[in-house]
Amino acid sequence: MFSAFFQVVAKELKGAFRHGSDILNPVWFFIIVVTLFPLGIGTDPALLQRIAPGIIWVAALLAALLSFERLFKDDFIDGSLEQLMLSPFPLAWLVSAKVFSHWLLTGLPLLLVSPLLAAFLSLDIDTYFALFLTLLIGTPILSLFGAIGVALTVGLRKGGILLSLIMLPLSIPILIFSTMAIDAASYGQSYIGLLALLGAMLITAIILAPFAIAASLRVSVS
Repeated sequence: MFSAFFQVVAKELKGAFRHGSDILNPVWFFIIVVTLFPLGIGTDPALLQRIAPGIIWVAALLAALLSFERLFKDDFIDGSLEQLMLSPFPLAWLVSAKVFSHWLLTGLPLLLVSPLLAAFLSLDIDTYFALFLTLLIGTPILSLFGAIGVALTVGLRKGGILLSLIMLPLSIPILIFSTMAIDAASYGQSYIGLLALLGAMLITAIILAPFAIAASLRVSVS
């Protein structure tokens, strides 16, 4: 089973690197959205520090939405999604590999560019550390929740709007807990409890979301 998992991951990564825009577009979008705010509202460090958590997390959510459309779409069009369903391995296990690949290609690059944007928004080291931890825990949850929405809309011609309507309400708790944790860090307060809530959401999503994705795909394809 683990060999099948890593084969799916390798296939996804090879396909993404063959089309570099799949990796670069969400990252560029994330960087551009974050850098537009200081250009629009000024470079006052106190103001930027106060609104930075919301800016970065909303930009991360929009960048994730930008990357979701092709998560299952290409496989649905070329028929490989049906082949995946006929595989002797559990579909929930195989879609977990695709979601993990999606996080490697979209969530991980956001983590890598976050130090640059933190400096751009005048975040101190403690606040940046909290931001990094919330992105580390929160972006995999976005990938899992987004995959459920993509699986439900993969058979629709214009599923992008419906995907946003499904994804945005699900992401509200992640945005709230993440921004609260970063705000607490900026005031020198403990944010361990908020990270624990995000961690509980991540564990629950890892356990349950693959089954929801697999069931949604079977409904959409049939």
